[in-house]
Amino acid sequence: MVEEKMKIRHDWTKEELLNIYKRPLLDLVYTAATVHRSWHRADEVQLSTLLSVKTGGCPEDCAYCGQAARYHTDSPVHALLPTETVLAHAKRAQEKGSTRFCMAAAWRAVRDNRDFDRVVDMVKAVNGLGMEVCCTLGMLSAQQAKRLQEAGLYAYNHNLDSSADYYGHIISTRTFADRLQTIGHVRQAGLTVCSGGIIGLGESSADRVAMLCTLATMEEHPESVPINALSRVAGTPLADQPKVDIWDMVRTIATARIAMPKSLVRLSAGRMEMSEHEQAWCFMAGANSIFTGEGAKLLVTPNPDMDDDLTMLAKLGLKPMRSDRS
Repeated sequence: MVEEKMKIRHDWTKEELLNIYKRPLLDLVYTAATVHRSWHRADEVQLSTLLSVKTGGCPEDCAYCGQAARYHTDSPVHALLPTETVLAHAKRAQEKGSTRFCMAAAWRAVRDNRDFDRVVDMVKAVNGLGMEVCCTLGMLSAQQAKRLQEAGLYAYNHNLDSSADYYGHIISTRTFADRLQTIGHVRQAGLTVCSGGIIGLGESSADRVAMLCTLATMEEHPESVPINALSRVAGTPLADQPKVDIWDMVRTIATARIAMPKSLVRLSAGRMEMSEHEQAWCFMAGANSIFTGEGAKLLVTPNPDMDDDLTMLAKLGLKPMRSDRS
């Protein structure tokens, strides 16, 4: 790795980041790759396994989501999984090289009830394996965040999805400010933050950059920044959106890498529609984590099988990142 690292900034402007985003593509990727190599091992990719522990029936109206109860989709619905089932999934993921295990529940917000008690038990169980434990459960209070931290939670995922200006075009059941408040509660509890966005919602380049600017000007950058390509789900309002252009993904990942050099930038949803060549460009631009899921699923959308991912990484000369906790 390069010994001298660039200074981490928290004073980026939208104009600066938009100029970076619009650089000639090869120059942009070269710059991002150089930054990446000064902060990270370029041959390592963290495998993070995502499991839906409670699926469907969500009261939110996120226009991209197959788990929203108001849309007629073919997405499955199931109640909260037993802790033993979740632990078995985590063990299988760990055996295949995952160092991070994220549990997702299709809730608008965490409620202080028996289901939350069970999620706390899941966190304790997976933490006992020595994995980084992450949850995404919707909005949560400061007290709930602290309880999760005390149970051994390492990270909480709460994506911004898009810019503050475009947000209202895709969600009306919670505000952009609500999302920032939850992220604040996560920080106050001493948890690490996982927060990014979705590309392909109909937003402009300026919206993508504005979303990244919100993250990059936080007092502490999110330790994890997922960049998702829209997975088009039949029955949702965004089902007919065009496939995300790979160069839009590359530019967004590269800009995130330059603005937040220390963060893990996660190549997240939408990989099923990307070739190995296209994913390789994303890794070159600074992505150093992917989400995996059992049964070639990422929550309710298709995802490459984990064995196929391992084959691809080996072909590219990449290897699973080892955990600092192991």
